[in-house]
Amino acid sequence: MEALKNAAAKVVGTKQVLRALKAATAVRAYVANDADTFLFQRIVTAAEAAGVPVTRVASMKDLGVACGVDVAAAAAAIVK
Repeated sequence: MEALKNAAAKVVGTKQVLRALKAATAVRAYVANDADTFLFQRIVTAAEAAGVPVTRVASMKDLGVACGVDVAAAAAAIVK
């Protein structure tokens, strides 16, 4: 999580993370354990296909705070 907090470039949100994984610009993906199961699986599957490591985060609220946004986030990624 410290890497995500200190990252110069990151994307927040499921759509943005999936887009980054598809474009091969994501370095590491983060997904919240309490995210919707369908979204959780989509992120994990896409990350495995792209060869990007996935880190699980305790909650969507914690992930949002780490990203510096005022709302909960289901997924985030560090990008190149």
